[in-house]
Amino acid sequence: MRTDELALDYIERAGLTLEEAKSAFEKEAYSLAIRRAQETCELSLKGALRYLAIEYPRDHDVSDVLIKVKEIRQVPEWFHKKIEFMARVSSDLASKRGPAFYRIERSVTPASTIFGRDEGLRARRGAEDVFKLIRNFTKSHAILNILPFHRLSSLPRSIIDAATRTTPRPAI
Repeated sequence: MRTDELALDYIERAGLTLEEAKSAFEKEAYSLAIRRAQETCELSLKGALRYLAIEYPRDHDVSDVLIKVKEIRQVPEWFHKKIEFMARVSSDLASKRGPAFYRIERSVTPASTIFGRDEGLRARRGAEDVFKLIRNFTKSHAILNILPFHRLSSLPRSIIDAATRTTPRPAI
């Protein structure tokens, strides 16, 4: 399997996990919604990093590597502007991953009683935003990589502009 195929598989699975997060939230299983939201975010971001051929740590929070994307890869401007946001969501959800699934060990508090509706909603929305950003990034990037150059002219100008707008690399 090629790297980009593996990346897209991660993102597809992130979409399925997001559906599980939404379902858990609707059933008021907020700790499970948070856990699934974290998994959605992790799979989405790791998929994007893999898509960009960037190695990432075998850790649940890849925000440090994500921040470096701005320095080492040219990405569309709209995506560049969202990197800090995605890194914050990743860090926040990664910090809640263990307690949301297990519990807080010292207090012997069950996971289901730790997080409430607001926390579950914030996690679900954050994961959904990250997933959509990553999905849109890979779709816009794929348009340029798949279509022959002569077919690009048949695309609406707004799509071409959005897919090709990049943030310049800093001078070394």
